Amino acid sequence: MRRALLIAGIAALAAAWSGPLRELAHYPFSGHMVMHMLVVAVAAPLLAFAAAGSGFDPTQRAPGFFAPIPASVGELVLVWAWHAPAPHHLARETTWGLVAEQGSFLLAGLWVWLAAFGGDPRHDHGRRAAGVIGLLLTSMHMTLLGALLALAPRAVYAHHTGHGQIDALADQHLGGVVMIVVGGVAYLSGGLWLTWELLRSRHDVTEAAP
Repeated sequence: MRRALLIAGIAALAAAWSGPLRELAHYPFSGHMVMHMLVVAVAAPLLAFAAAGSGFDPTQRAPGFFAPIPASVGELVLVWAWHAPAPHHLARETTWGLVAEQGSFLLAGLWVWLAAFGGDPRHDHGRRAAGVIGLLLTSMHMTLLGALLALAPRAVYAHHTGHGQIDALADQHLGGVVMIVVGGVAYLSGGLWLTWELLRSRHDVTEAAP
């Protein structure tokens, strides 16, 4: 199972960072957003699930660093910073900017997902509870940012002129919808899954008690 998750995570990164999507991400904003979501909402959780609870799980060696709520706040700051016009322009127009952006997105995504799901699930109930809050917070801030982009009355990025038959504003709206549907839903689903696991474990403990 871990090997399958690892392979799937690597495949998601390969799809995001190579082939037509890499080229497309330099032009339409929506293409860049698809790349972003593949990294943080698909590849990162798959890789985190593959590592969680294993010898490669960094949560067990540095539990304080992988506190779920600080991790979610850190990702919030990073994601919103990269979507400001100047940093976004840098990532769109320069190779080193794109590498820095995408690399930091992957690290932040791994940070959040490992903080929530890493460690020993039999004993880390406090981590799991905080992980629910962290994942739901991340879902909320991604949904909010996506909504701001999708509902904005004008284009946020002055350097962007659209792509093909899609003008800049429509492309920005499409990118915002991608963030809401993929990012918001992925982190919400992670929070709900973790909630279900917590409730199930407490039910098992209650039934096992004399």
